[in-house]
Amino acid sequence: MTAWQRSVRVTGLVLGLALAGCGGSEDGESPADERLGGVAQPDTEIEAASSEPAPEVAPFDEAVSVGIDARLRSDRRLMVEGTTNLPEATRLQVLVERELSGVRWQERTVVEAGGGFAAGPFGPGSGLPDGGYRITVNMPPASVQPSEVRARLGEEGQHLRGPLVQPSRHGLGQVISASQRFLVGSEPRHTTDQVEVMEVE
Repeated sequence: MTAWQRSVRVTGLVLGLALAGCGGSEDGESPADERLGGVAQPDTEIEAASSEPAPEVAPFDEAVSVGIDARLRSDRRLMVEGTTNLPEATRLQVLVERELSGVRWQERTVVEAGGGFAAGPFGPGSGLPDGGYRITVNMPPASVQPSEVRARLGEEGQHLRGPLVQPSRHGLGQVISASQRFLVGSEPRHTTDQVEVMEVE
């Protein structure tokens, strides 16, 4: 055998060993797959943790109540406070509208522990002129509420009940709306509405 033939044979042997070491099995499984029996093993601990049910929460089972109170500060701007039996952390929107002009001020707030909420001050820097005002407290749809609130009220507010409950204008389930009329000034107009007259502190 010539030196050239020996060189070709050695080169072929080296290439054969190199290909055997780099390649996987014929069906494309990697050596790691072969050690695990060719089947990817699921992480059973993670799966078990994610399949645990969420803790049970009692649904909201009483008629919704909202009490609204307001006071006029010395700068003639309005502070709104209220109480409700809605769950703690429920998001609310408080709206104050002047009846004569339709001018509105609004602010978001949340129900605190114990059922209280507060918003304001409302009105221009120069203060609210005398006249009638309507204060409205709205609860936005359950879809924008925190998860712990949705768990009590239902994903579409289906556990809400009572005269304050109404369907959302956008088809997002049930919402609530409560309003109260207030008169600012010393000479209120004649009205048949339930109103409260506020004087400057």
